[in-house]
Amino acid sequence: MAIEVLMPQMGESVTEGTVTKWLKKEGDTVGRDEPLFEISTEKVDAEIPSPSSGTLTKILVREGQTVAVRAVVAQIEPTSAEQKPSAPPRQPEVKAAAPKPAPTPSPTPAAPPPPPPTAAKPSGPALVPPKQPERPRQPEPVAEKGEEIRTSPLVRRLAAENAVNLSEVQGTGLGGRITKEDLLAFVDRRKTQPPVRERAAKEVPPAAAPELEPETAAAPAATPGEREEVVAMSAMRKKIAEHMIMSRHTSAHVTTVFQIDLTKVNGVYQREKERFERQENTRLGYTPFFIRAIIDGLKRFPILNSSVSGDNIVYKKDIHIGVAVALDWGLIVPVIHNADEKSFLGLTRAINDLADRARRKSLSVREVQGGTFTITNPGALGSLFATPIINQPQVGIVGVGAVKKMPVVIDDAIAIRPIVHLSLSYDHRIIDGYVADQFMATVKSYLENWEETIL
Repeated sequence: MAIEVLMPQMGESVTEGTVTKWLKKEGDTVGRDEPLFEISTEKVDAEIPSPSSGTLTKILVREGQTVAVRAVVAQIEPTSAEQKPSAPPRQPEVKAAAPKPAPTPSPTPAAPPPPPPTAAKPSGPALVPPKQPERPRQPEPVAEKGEEIRTSPLVRRLAAENAVNLSEVQGTGLGGRITKEDLLAFVDRRKTQPPVRERAAKEVPPAAAPELEPETAAAPAATPGEREEVVAMSAMRKKIAEHMIMSRHTSAHVTTVFQIDLTKVNGVYQREKERFERQENTRLGYTPFFIRAIIDGLKRFPILNSSVSGDNIVYKKDIHIGVAVALDWGLIVPVIHNADEKSFLGLTRAINDLADRARRKSLSVREVQGGTFTITNPGALGSLFATPIINQPQVGIVGVGAVKKMPVVIDDAIAIRPIVHLSLSYDHRIIDGYVADQFMATVKSYLENWEETIL
């Protein structure tokens, strides 16, 4: 009996994945746990091992195709020694979760009769009732898009009465919500202006088209040019984009920046980095120093280690630190679980291990989920500081700027010190500026008065 290879779920919020490369072709033999294909999701790019030894008899999902998690992507005929493998059972809903082809009309031997001469638009499928003749001017996208756009039933009704496509209206309400005032203002503007297409055709020459109002002029479809190349976003890139916009719409972002003197930390780093590589066989960087200070701050101000659930604040008893890792094809945030329970050496090993395996596409599902707070390093290439976007559903993220020697005033004298700027983006819905600055002052004090033994 053939073994079904399923699209794995690479994270608690991941609902689909893209097959980026097949490492075997139909007819090839494959060993159990041997890499079979590569996938890309918004959280992980990973090699997926074979669930059984045998022959790859059928590939059901081609390279570049995106399917739902638990969808069947291939079939393997197991070897005689593995006729009863411990493969996960196929769930009944897998077929329903797989992408459905677009409906196509049934083939007929003769062309259908032409539409009646009074029809203003092409008719839809046979099961869709015709439009009411007394409302010929109402655009059909209004009802469909109105359900997706954030607004109220009253606004949707007014939009239908005025034949307004809600996707053309700029919302000024919370999270981009379209209010009644937004819609009425749009209708008033339209009364005093000819339609966009009419203006473009009669009044505006082709060379002046970019001068159309941005709220009504739709962006042209991307097409390759003589000096341009159009490349589709990867699955990871698209999901990153969606999550960044979602985070901005969810949290009230505020950022505070602190300048920190790393004289003591830098002394330990310069003294111990060679010994770490020689005796401990691992790299020593500044990141574990920052994480130790952040952990101390999270223990003192646990609201930074929480999340929002409706009108409730969920305090997390465990500290799971996400460490953003830049990849050539995107960004990923592997998680150090129970980071507060690790020694400095254990923390250093965990950081290096997760970063290395992220670049090799060999992270497990658990290693990219469950984070309660995140640290990112925009200073890797010299940036002084950044204002990072919160990694939902967390409420805080620290950005680490470049460590640079700078002149500072100490006891009314100018001195040269290794300086870093740490930025904290926090969710102002539940974290006040005073608390955020208290947290950062704690982190600053921990680093500037470093006393911890790192071995």
